[in-house]
Amino acid sequence: MQKAKQKVLCGADVAERDGLDLHGRCGLITNHTGVLRDLSSTADMLKEKCNLTALFAPEHGVRGDVQANESITSYTDKKTGLPVYSLFGDDTSESEKMLASLDAVIFDIQDVGARFYTYAYTMTDAMKLCAENGVKFVVLDRPNPLGGIKAEGTVLDSRFSSFVGRFPTPTRCALTIGEFALMMNETQGIGCDITVVPLEGWKREMYFDDTDLVFVQPSPNIPTVDTAFAYIGTCIFEDTNLSEGRGTTKPFEMIGAPWLDSEAVIKKVGYQDGVILRECSFTPTFSDYEGIFCHGIQLHITDRDAFSPFVVGIRLLDAIRKTHKELEINPDIVKLIGTDDVLKDDFEPEVFIVREKQRVADWQELSKKWYLY
Repeated sequence: MQKAKQKVLCGADVAERDGLDLHGRCGLITNHTGVLRDLSSTADMLKEKCNLTALFAPEHGVRGDVQANESITSYTDKKTGLPVYSLFGDDTSESEKMLASLDAVIFDIQDVGARFYTYAYTMTDAMKLCAENGVKFVVLDRPNPLGGIKAEGTVLDSRFSSFVGRFPTPTRCALTIGEFALMMNETQGIGCDITVVPLEGWKREMYFDDTDLVFVQPSPNIPTVDTAFAYIGTCIFEDTNLSEGRGTTKPFEMIGAPWLDSEAVIKKVGYQDGVILRECSFTPTFSDYEGIFCHGIQLHITDRDAFSPFVVGIRLLDAIRKTHKELEINPDIVKLIGTDDVLKDDFEPEVFIVREKQRVADWQELSKKWYLY
């Protein structure tokens, strides 16, 4: 029998029901995931609840139709008629000036719970601007698709801070976007006048599909909840000469290259809790190895509670390095992994995993101060 879904109201649903105590000109940082339970737009709802005058777009745009790392220019949103200002790209000065001129800024975007996912830093950068200019900041909270129990990975070494990892947080933080905002506001000295409109009905042990909410893919290459899980471990392959599955129907759930001996790698990695590693093949339609046949490894998640995607990702990377002279690692991988240990000649993955597990546990104990659920 299928498990019953738990009814959950997102912050946007709560705001629709209860209203928002906001005055003056308001802006909304959002994208295609900014929807109510019936999938109607948060932007449309807020036009009736406050004086909404501008929209602000993160990576992938307001409608989620822009691929990763592509620049976004300011434009008028056809559906709402509101001006859209980009917060992602080389020059966001116009957008920042507009944001600073408002009385309140609202944030409503579905996060995936990964440190290298950029929406959280679009949010905290906006929080800094709001703090500097006396602008109120409101987060409409949403579930962490990976749940709120298990944190894992590494705690970012601040030397490698970037837009794919701004703060010393774990790869998988086990916080909602609202909790993350509250914690960063205090621990990073942002000092923003912040309010979080909390979820109703959500509990920490819930994955997204334990709720009765519809999962709207947060970006073009995170189509499912299982993809979000795999992403924690396989995103690091973006900075290697392997494909991380972009341009296939299973991005981040498959990795591969024309030169990969899938069988040898799977054998070296061995049994992994909660996931089956299977030999596969694919030909990406875009991105790395576009149009080129690749030998690959697919991650089939069998037990989310037992699965540790970051651990599996590190073990895969180490196994490929030890079995393939063809592997190339971009030094920028330190920004994704959060440390340069993996680049060292004497890197020992099991020692590394145990050590980082303790660091993450210490961080997670600290983070409980900001739990809302």
